[in-house]
Amino acid sequence: MLIRKAFKFELMPNGAHVRKMKQFCGCARFVFNKALAWQNEQYQADNSFKFSYTKVANLLPSWKSEFNWLKDCQAQVLQQSLKDLESAFRNFFAKRSDFPKFQKKGVKDSIRFPQSIKLEQQNNRIYLPKIGWVRYRNSRQVVGTIKNVTVSQKCNKWYVSIQTEFEQPDQTPNGGEVGIDMGVVRLATLSNGQYFEPSNSYKKSHLKLAKLQRQMSHKTKFSNNWKKAKAKVSKLHFSIANIRRDYLHKISAQISQNHAIVYVEDLKVSNMSKSAKGDSEHHGKNVKQKSGLNRSILDQSWYEFRRQLDYKLLWRGGHLITVDPRNTSRTCPICGHISKDNRKTQAQFECVDCGFAANADEVGAINILRAGRARLACEVNDAVMSSAAGTHRSELAECC
Repeated sequence: MLIRKAFKFELMPNGAHVRKMKQFCGCARFVFNKALAWQNEQYQADNSFKFSYTKVANLLPSWKSEFNWLKDCQAQVLQQSLKDLESAFRNFFAKRSDFPKFQKKGVKDSIRFPQSIKLEQQNNRIYLPKIGWVRYRNSRQVVGTIKNVTVSQKCNKWYVSIQTEFEQPDQTPNGGEVGIDMGVVRLATLSNGQYFEPSNSYKKSHLKLAKLQRQMSHKTKFSNNWKKAKAKVSKLHFSIANIRRDYLHKISAQISQNHAIVYVEDLKVSNMSKSAKGDSEHHGKNVKQKSGLNRSILDQSWYEFRRQLDYKLLWRGGHLITVDPRNTSRTCPICGHISKDNRKTQAQFECVDCGFAANADEVGAINILRAGRARLACEVNDAVMSSAAGTHRSELAECC
């Protein structure tokens, strides 16, 4: 199995390194914005909106002649910036994202080096073209062949992400099947009765965050004091995201290590967390309660948890299967009776037909497990029937 994996470390650059990396980020941002503006001009000229990386890349020599300081930047960094613009247009035409926007200084500053990288793990340093050897905080061994390196800045700290590629023998998964019900009070409840509490990183820090945001709102915009206050807000947001991501990595690793097949609900988080405010003609209902629920849902990061489970199970030879979440928490696992009255409260399930009572999240996880088994059996049967039909057609062809 071919594995592509990224290893991220914090860089420890000196002043010269920082100046070079900021200069390269500025050059890449300038080329991205200039290419986007050129593309918009082409559209206004002939109403043809087909982005061509080759056509835009051929403009780089003339731009370097016009702006001499672009020559100081590593050439492939500028080319990778155009590649990012090409990906942005591709996602836009595939309706996966909005129309590409002009980049701003200090917002997601990053550069990518596809070649000429050298890594000395024993000396805790990495060589970046036209920047030099930069030390980094070496926390784990980098495995595989280096394909590209991305340098980014976040909260006045610099990070390097090393993407590698290596061949891994097929793994034999451990454990059996399990269904998982996602929730707010319990982040993940397993069909075997085990459950994981949510980290609630935003909820624990939202008062401090609100205080910092109020302090920032009282500063004159773009003044030095405003920039300092904004840095504090960004740093706290970064810490909240890191706590949440670290916790999700730990529990997703534990589940993927102990189970071969995991069934989860196919939840549409964006629809579940939509605002209930309504508009001027149709006012919303229970807006404050829905706002709190939306905040709690987004604080759990259900989609990120599912994404991590997916690739970690794949690495270990397991499978992640999604099921329809409809009525999973309203169906009695004993008699099969379906009714909204079965779920008396958010946490308690009691069947109105047979009287079975249990935790609602555990009941949902059991029903998810059963629905996943049924879907898997249908897929296996369809595959067997399709294979048998193909064999039969080939036999008929040989006979004829």
